Amino acid sequence: MSDLTLKERLLNALEGKEVDKVPVCSVTQTGIVELMDEVGAPWPESHSDAELMAKLAIANHELSGLEAVRVPYCLTVLVEAMGCEINMGTKNRQPSVTGHPYPKSLDDAAIPEDLLQRGRIPAVLEAIKIIRDKVGPDVPIIGGMEGPITIASDLASVKSFMKWSIKKPDLFEQVLDLATEAAIIYANEMVKAGADVISVADPVASPDLMSPDSFKDFLMPRLQKFSGAVNSTTILHICGNVNPVLDYMADCGFEGLSVEEKIGSVKKAKEVIGTRTRLVGNISSPFTLLPGPADKIKTESRQALDDGIDVLAPGCGIAPMTPLENIKALVVARDDYYA
Repeated sequence: MSDLTLKERLLNALEGKEVDKVPVCSVTQTGIVELMDEVGAPWPESHSDAELMAKLAIANHELSGLEAVRVPYCLTVLVEAMGCEINMGTKNRQPSVTGHPYPKSLDDAAIPEDLLQRGRIPAVLEAIKIIRDKVGPDVPIIGGMEGPITIASDLASVKSFMKWSIKKPDLFEQVLDLATEAAIIYANEMVKAGADVISVADPVASPDLMSPDSFKDFLMPRLQKFSGAVNSTTILHICGNVNPVLDYMADCGFEGLSVEEKIGSVKKAKEVIGTRTRLVGNISSPFTLLPGPADKIKTESRQALDDGIDVLAPGCGIAPMTPLENIKALVVARDDYYA
C-alpha cells in the first residue's frame, strides 16, 4: 500500500478503496496572495492567463504539500461563457457575477455552439494541460466548476430562480436542464484535457437557499444526471449546514461530498451517508485555516481523521489571505497522525 502515487491514493480514497493514509488536498479554491507574490501569478490576471493559472495552482501543491493541483479559482468560468457579466475581482477577491442573461424569460436561451471557445474556458483547459505536463502522470488534477443549480441561478438571477421555483415550475425546470447540459459538456472537456477529478461547487443548492423538498424533487435528479454523464471521479461541494439534505446528497452519484465545519460531527455525517459516497473536508477555511494558529489546525484535523474523514481538506475555498504556513500545518497534521 505504501507505494501508492498521490493520484492512486486520492482516487482510491474517493472510490472507497483501501489507502495507506488519508489524502490531504483542497477540492475547492487554492489561490492565496502569499503564493501569487512568490511565483508572480496574481489575481485577476491568473484567472484568464493559462500559464499563470497553472503556475499558481502548482505552487500550492509544491510549496504547501497539498496532494493535488486544483484549477481554476472561481465559480464564474462557465456562466461567463453562457452570457453572465462578471466582475473579475481583485488580488484578494474572487470574480463574481454582476449581470444575468435571462432574468425575465428563457425565450432565446440556448447553449452556445462555440461554448468551449468562449470566455476563459480555453484558458482553463490549457492550464490543465500545462499542469499535467509539469507535474507528470502521478499527481491528481482537480478541475473545479460551478454546479448546475448555481449555474441556473446565475443565468436567471437568484431572485428570478427562487420566484420560478414557486410560481413558474416550467421555467424553473427548463433553466435547470439547460444548466445541467452545459455543465456536463464543460466538465467532460476538462476531463479530456487531463483532469482526474471534477469538483462541483453548488452553493445555491444549500438548504440555506433551497428547501430539502426542492432538493429532492428538482435538484437531485439534475445532480444525478450530471454525475452519471461525467467521465471521471466527481465531488459535490455544497456550502453551509447541509445536514437537512445530506441523505439526498449521498444519492446524487458523486464519489465524494465536500462539506464545511457547519455540519458539526463528521462521525454522524458518515453514519448518514454510509457506503454510498465518501466525505471530504471539513477544516474551517474562515475560522481555522485563515487565522490559525497551527495547533488549532492540527487539533481539528486530528478530530476529523479520528471521526473517519475520507479526504482531509479545507471545508470551503481557501481564503486568499490565508498564510502558506497554515496550509502546511494541515499537511503536517495528516503526516503526524500516521507517524
